[in-house]
Amino acid sequence: MKKKDITILLVDDEPDILEIIGYNLSSEGYNVVTADNGIKAIDKAKKAKPQLIILDVMMPEMDGIEACEKLRAVPELSETVIAFLTARGEDYSQVAGFEAGADDYITKPIKPKVLLSKVKALLRRFKSTEKSQDSVQAGNITINREEYKIYVGKQGMVLPKKEFELLALLASKPGKVFKREEILDNVWGNEVVVGGRTIDVHIRKLREKLGDKKFKTIKGVGYKFVV
Repeated sequence: MKKKDITILLVDDEPDILEIIGYNLSSEGYNVVTADNGIKAIDKAKKAKPQLIILDVMMPEMDGIEACEKLRAVPELSETVIAFLTARGEDYSQVAGFEAGADDYITKPIKPKVLLSKVKALLRRFKSTEKSQDSVQAGNITINREEYKIYVGKQGMVLPKKEFELLALLASKPGKVFKREEILDNVWGNEVVVGGRTIDVHIRKLREKLGDKKFKTIKGVGYKFVV
C-alpha cells in the first residue's frame, strides 16, 4: 500500500499539535484527516476508514478513552490501529487506554523523525493483520480470520483487534503455554516496546467476554487456552 493510499486520522484539541504533526505526516505523503474532539473523531473515522488513528487522551466533550471504546465498537474499524497521543505517562492512564482497545502510546512532545518512525511501525501492524481464509476451531469458539470475527456457538462477536489476535494465537494451539515474550512478539510486534501489563489487561478483557476458565495463567511464564 502506497503512502498516498494510507489515511491517518489525527485527533487533538490543541491546534498547534494538529498543525505540526499533521504537516509532518502530510509531508511524508500520508493522507491526513483531523478532528479536535472525540465526537468529531468518530464521525470522521466512519467516513474516512483510516488505517491509523492517533488520538489524544485529554479532550473536551468526549475524551480519548471513551472515543476509543466507541471506535472499537465499529466493525468497519476493527483492523484500524489506534495509538494514544498523550503527555501523561501514568500507569493507570496507559492501562485505561489498553482496556479501551488502544494498540500503543505516543508520548508528546515527540521529534518529527521519531514520530514518523513510530507511525511506520504502527502501520506495519495494520499490514500484518490482513485477513486470511483460515478459521480456527477451539471448543465452542470459532475464529474466522476472513471475517475478523469470532463465534461462540452460533453467536457472532467482534473483538478489538489486539484481543482478536491474542485469542487467535492462544487458541491456535490449545493447551500450549505461550510465554509472555512470544505473545508480545506475535501480537504486538518486537519492534515496539509495550509494558508487561499490556498482556494482562487484554487477557482480563477476554476472560470477561469468553469466560475465566478459557484462559489459564502460568505464573512467571505466560498463558494458555483451555478447551
